[in-house]
Amino acid sequence: MDRDEVWQAIDHERSGLADLFDELSEEEWATPSLCEGWRVRDVAAHLTLAHIGLLTAVLAMLRARGDMNRMIHDTAVRQAELPVRQYGVLLREMVGSRRKAPVISDLEPLIDVLVHGQDIAIPLGRDRTMPAGPAAAAATRVWTMGGPFHAQRKLEGLELVATDCSWSVGRGLRVEGTIGAILLLLAERRAALSQLSGPGLADLQSRLTPAVQL
Repeated sequence: MDRDEVWQAIDHERSGLADLFDELSEEEWATPSLCEGWRVRDVAAHLTLAHIGLLTAVLAMLRARGDMNRMIHDTAVRQAELPVRQYGVLLREMVGSRRKAPVISDLEPLIDVLVHGQDIAIPLGRDRTMPAGPAAAAATRVWTMGGPFHAQRKLEGLELVATDCSWSVGRGLRVEGTIGAILLLLAERRAALSQLSGPGLADLQSRLTPAVQL
């Protein structure tokens, strides 16, 4: 995908999630997401912070004493104090903009919206299909980027093969599934296990840690 296609995909996902947010009940907002310790509300709030500025990010990092995961968590919790009706509005305001948080590539916002969309949809039993092209671009980025997921190291000895597009990485015991399921696996979502198959599947159970809040 070129840069324009990446941002078109981001805009599409943000628009779809904004529509979903408008539908959620009070009970659904309080449902635990796939991110350990995060409610659906917290994940939605995190997504509305994608345009955080450099100064705000630096101050939040200082407040979190340099701990990135803590900073991401704390900013999301503070943002989650907003009325839930504002989350869809804030996401729609981002559509058409290519602004992003400091020191990241264009693909990180794509990873964020694809993975967190599933963090919200799966626990709610909402069917949210992940488009294969954007998911493949996001999966390649997660596989090659190192932290915070360190996918190559954690999944060493496995070959990951997509069944719905031409995409594969790694060498070893085969694990296959849709590229969306593989992206969730790379992002350490245990919910991906039920969507995957192959001789390497049993080995994955011990490799997945609680979901990272990228």
